[in-house]
Formats: sequence, C-alpha cells, structure tokens
Amino acid sequence: MKLRFLIYFIKHAFWNITNNRIVHVIGMGTMIISLLIFGSFLLLFVNLNTWVHGWGHNMSMSVYLEDDIDQSTRDKIAAVIRDFPSTEIERYISKETALKNLRHALGTGAGLLDDMSHNPLPASFEVVLNNMASPETEPKFIVKKLEKIHGVEEVQYSEDWLKRFEGIMNMFGLVGFVIGGLLCVGVVFIMTNTIKLTIYTRKHEIEIQKLVGATDWFIKMPFLLEGAIQGILSGVFSLLVLFSVYLFFAAKKVHLLGLTVLDFIFLPYEHIFLMLFISVGLGLAGSFIAVGRFIAADSFVEI
Repeated sequence: MKLRFLIYFIKHAFWNITNNRIVHVIGMGTMIISLLIFGSFLLLFVNLNTWVHGWGHNMSMSVYLEDDIDQSTRDKIAAVIRDFPSTEIERYISKETALKNLRHALGTGAGLLDDMSHNPLPASFEVVLNNMASPETEPKFIVKKLEKIHGVEEVQYSEDWLKRFEGIMNMFGLVGFVIGGLLCVGVVFIMTNTIKLTIYTRKHEIEIQKLVGATDWFIKMPFLLEGAIQGILSGVFSLLVLFSVYLFFAAKKVHLLGLTVLDFIFLPYEHIFLMLFISVGLGLAGSFIAVGRFIAADSFVEI
C-alpha cells in the first residue's frame, strides 16, 4: 500500500469519526464497559492465581490439639513435630489466643461470640514445611503420623485447601471465559451497527466513488480503520481505568484472620497486550462485517 493512500485512509477515518462523534462515542462507551468487565475478571483471576501459587511455595500445616491435655503431652507432640526433618514449629496458638484472633477478624461482628458459654476453638501448633524431597518428608506422610499421636485432634495443611480453591479457580476461569465470549459477541454487534450508521451518512459519497471506478477495498479501508481506531482507544482507556483501580488497591492488602495473604498486582504485559489485541480485533471484526454486508462487490447496495 502506497504511503499517500495510507495517509488518505487514516485522514478520512478520523474525519468520519469526528463528523459522527456521537455515534462513535456511544460505540466506544459500550466497548469500554465490556472491556472493563472482562479486564476486571482477568485482574481478579491473575491476583488470585498469584496468591494460590504463593501459598503453594510456602506450605504450612496446622496441628490442632485436644482440649484439656497437660503440658507434658503438649511437649511430646512438639518434640515429635520437630523430629521430622522438613518441619519447623512457627508458633503455638493457645485457645485464648485463637479466640482473640477470631474476635479481631470478625471486627464489629465480634459481639456474636459473647453469648458462648465456653471457648470452642482448639489450641494448635502452626508448622512450616521445608525441603520436602523424600517420602518421609511428604505432607501426607507427616499428617498420618501426627494424627496417630495421643492429644492430636486434627491436622490440616495448606495443600488440601489449595486443591479445593484451585477447583473454584477453574470454575471462575470458565465463567470468565463464557462471560468474555458473550461480551465479545455484544461488542461486535455494537461495532457493526456503529459502522453501519456511518455508512448511512456517506451513502451518496460511496455511490460517487463507485461511479468513478473506486475499488471496493479503497472504499472499505477508511471504515476498517475506524473500527481499529475505536478498538485501540477503547482498549487503552479501559486499561487506564483498570490501572487506576490497581493504584487504589495497591497500597492495601487482603487479610484473612489477621494474616496477610495477598498483595494486589497489576496485569502482566502479556495480558495487557491480549486486551489490546482483543479490542483492536473486535473493532476490525465489527467494521469488516458492516462493510462486507453493505458494500457489494459490483455495486453499492441500497440501504
């Protein structure tokens, strides 16, 4: 394509957008909202996935103790835990401390605990797992050994929770994929009608171009560039809004029971490029459908 033709197409695309700005603003607004919904799902998924993998590399275990065990039994349990080459006791949480942590986590709802006649929470050892390189250091092996010890009521470790949460993540990803697909179909429909309306306004100009021998692609190119320009602008604007949301939450951390579990991060570069690619692709797809339907190969179709 010659440079002068490209300049002509770009100039006419911007000229057409300016002259039909209300229609294009409505179309861009719809695309931006759709991309924001999709981007929000993507941003949340990326953060949750990062959190899950972070917990996976920092495996932990909670050894819950039976009520009313004496100090000697508790010391024996602690000694057995320390005997494993991959385990390290991070801290001991008494029943009173566990209840205090629960009150702190509930915040204003802590008053619900005032009516309890006794403390139902068990004492526990918080254990960190390291260097899991042999069968004797596998979490499942350690859990089975610890559960057989007198005074141990239950043992839970983060992998059990992670596996359940990964199932939720897979379902979340599937829902996001379906919603994203429906949004893409809606955006293509809106973009098709937006370009269709601009074709209406240039009907006589297109007829004249056909009469003087202009090719179909010469007529179509400005409309295709309109869709691409709308896609780029919508993608950039939606990413700026998402980045503003990220900046708002970046200084915050998601807490669970008083423990920091998730730092808020922004979309990686590949996801940013994916959103831009999708936005440009949707703009081009809508434009291509519109011009392909209303600009025939031999003559302009009466609209």
